[in-house]
Amino acid sequence: MTRIATLDHRAVVAVTGEDRVSFLQGLVSQDVTLAEPGRALWSALLTPQGKWLAEFFILSDGERLLLDVEAAQRDDLIKRLSRFRLRAKAALAPAEETVQVAWNGPAPDLASGLIAPDPRLAEAGYRILTGLPLPATATAEDWDRHRLSLGLPEGSRDLETEKTVLLEAGFDELGGISWTKGCYMGQELTARTRYRGLLKRRLVPVAIEGEAPAPGTPVLTPEGRDVGTMRSARGGQGLAVLRLEVLGGPPLHAGGATLRVMLPSWIKLPEAAPA
Repeated sequence: MTRIATLDHRAVVAVTGEDRVSFLQGLVSQDVTLAEPGRALWSALLTPQGKWLAEFFILSDGERLLLDVEAAQRDDLIKRLSRFRLRAKAALAPAEETVQVAWNGPAPDLASGLIAPDPRLAEAGYRILTGLPLPATATAEDWDRHRLSLGLPEGSRDLETEKTVLLEAGFDELGGISWTKGCYMGQELTARTRYRGLLKRRLVPVAIEGEAPAPGTPVLTPEGRDVGTMRSARGGQGLAVLRLEVLGGPPLHAGGATLRVMLPSWIKLPEAAPA
């Protein structure tokens, strides 16, 4: 049976106006021209230096682009994007739609709103934006456990503002970057990181034995060397930012817990960059 959860920690931004596509196209990491009813895009806003500021899904109803974003970041995202509006015929405002997700079954019937497959992984199911929410058959915590089991990052719980590089967090493998669209803010650093193999760390799933460490807890090797930090966790699993050279090594430690790296099949690891 399809599981449906309401995500109150997500919110929606509406981008309207005849220049809405071209306006966003020069700012975000995905190709906004591909957005259409029934198709969602996963994208990010970066600093000019290529560091993460916000992640969001882009859906289109034909007249608006709707951004499914972390609720705590919605107002800041509107403010940041509005700085670049200039003479573009585009407007940004909070939207009233509720964010829901559906997984573990076929797409549910929707009386009103938008539904599209999650573009990252088929196992992630569907993103739903609607003013008439479907009856929930699961909780946001259930969804959290599911997305952690898949190794999918979510907002500031897993990504660090003005620090995370998209390729560290799987945006390449998970379809969050267009390599053909041309320039956008932060594009130069993102491309250089890819083509020069500059990555030194990755955000990866970990199995947790013991009490889940708080986000930001240092991750240590058995010898006590600091090799990363813990991010979000729930139910014995979580995500951690770790140096590449320890991903195939022995169990790690964070707080009082033992961490075992559980690499999903979708992750493609580059050669470790020189320390």
